[in-house]
Amino acid sequence: MLLLYHAVIVIGLLSGCGWAAPECNRNAEYFQDRAMHPDMQEPKQQQQQPRLAGEENNAYWRDQGVQFIKQKLSELPKQGRAKNIIMFLGDGMGVTTTSAARNLLGGEEQSLSFDHFPYTGLSKTYSVDLIVPDSACTATAYLCGVKAQEGTIGVNGAVPRGDCKAMMDESKHVDSIAKWAMDAGKWAGLVTTTRVTHASPAGVYAHIAERDWESDTDVTADCGEDSEVPDIAYQLIKGEVGSKLRLVLGGGRKNFVDKNLADWGKRSDGWNLIEEFQKLSPGNAYVTTAEELMALDVTKPERIMGLFQRDHLLYHMQAVDQASDQPTLEQMTRKAIEYMSQSEEGYFLFIEGGRIDQAHHDNQARMALDETIEFSKAIAAARELTSEDDTLLVITADHSHAFAYSGYGYRGTDIFGKAPANGNDGIPHMILSYANGPSAERFYNSETKERVDPTTLITGHHEEAFPAGVPLDSETHGGDDVLVYASGPWSHLFTGVYEQSTIPHMMAYSACLGDGLTVCSGSQRT
Repeated sequence: MLLLYHAVIVIGLLSGCGWAAPECNRNAEYFQDRAMHPDMQEPKQQQQQPRLAGEENNAYWRDQGVQFIKQKLSELPKQGRAKNIIMFLGDGMGVTTTSAARNLLGGEEQSLSFDHFPYTGLSKTYSVDLIVPDSACTATAYLCGVKAQEGTIGVNGAVPRGDCKAMMDESKHVDSIAKWAMDAGKWAGLVTTTRVTHASPAGVYAHIAERDWESDTDVTADCGEDSEVPDIAYQLIKGEVGSKLRLVLGGGRKNFVDKNLADWGKRSDGWNLIEEFQKLSPGNAYVTTAEELMALDVTKPERIMGLFQRDHLLYHMQAVDQASDQPTLEQMTRKAIEYMSQSEEGYFLFIEGGRIDQAHHDNQARMALDETIEFSKAIAAARELTSEDDTLLVITADHSHAFAYSGYGYRGTDIFGKAPANGNDGIPHMILSYANGPSAERFYNSETKERVDPTTLITGHHEEAFPAGVPLDSETHGGDDVLVYASGPWSHLFTGVYEQSTIPHMMAYSACLGDGLTVCSGSQRT
């Protein structure tokens, strides 16, 4: 009798959570499996699920499979030699981010522009010292071909983070593929939605033991006034690689100007590095708004620098809301390719959608996914403006995030809404959530020891945070592998699972860059 009573209680609890009760004549293993894969009780408003015409028929899916096979059979590997390389970096763009973002295009069956690239692979993102990396050491991996320690850029694994002395040893510096390209007579440039001195873009040109040393003020605070450590902004304007970049577009004006020269400046050494850039040549063009950038005659400047905000560029949704005069990532991409295409020898161009990552760190799922869509638009523009015959396009992420896309949501429902079933506590949970982050305390009542109903806090504003489990000041990265998508000459090399540090070597192979194995080598054997 007691056993029967407990069985009734179990069935009642499952029913209360919106789950269909499992049959009572099965064993315990069956009960456990049904709890893991519940048959949701369909809400009234969801009884008519929106579906694409034909999805209920076998032929729909079989024909789709046949067409995909035909497409793959028609795609012959492109060889030859790549004249141009464009690397797109979606900072923090893990698989859950790209999968969830498709819903913003009209449904989970939709495709991002790079979903159609012919070749994909997976890269392992761990660093020399950490299982889960940051954007600095990963930049060293995918741009310089060497893994390093967290927080360091353009130095090898022998340099600890924040070691002012060790980083001055040039034998521990590693050069990026941008330098390899310039050594081969090509142009090189970068585009980002973050500060141009931020971790990812800094990987193009800097050698530094601490990613946060973006200005001299930052260096002095950690290394003292007489350290002679060149900050990242200084390296961009005066450094061996930075001073030769033909194009730099992004944010972060503050790190280039002394605070006594402008109220928005951050430097302390008296420099106005923006003016220094302009003084280097009368042919150098400096722009600060989308209008100035788009009006620029690209045939005239010797070099172009565009700094469109004091700090990072605004999120796209914020920029629209505030009617900002900053350019979109697509606009910057189009102008960059238009300008760089003038190089007779070709070019290497690094383009980052950097604010996907930063939105995730704040648990702001709406803005993270919107930034992913903007990133996809920029890639579509690049494919439109270039040829697969001579331009290698590589799309990847530096790392993922602790971002969950779950809850058995129904087709056609709002991805930013709640899951069909409530939790065991009877409180709704969202389709999108995070393992940790700053929103955790907002969604948990420490006095009652209960979760707060997230539907009472999430109302549709683009800046609102989504639920997180563990309370942290900033949500963490994830350690899972990230996808790599490739199109163009030798793009078939990018299939498989490989170390993130292999990526620049494969790019270099396609365009005969650097002193490693390339298509131009006398032998393809090491």
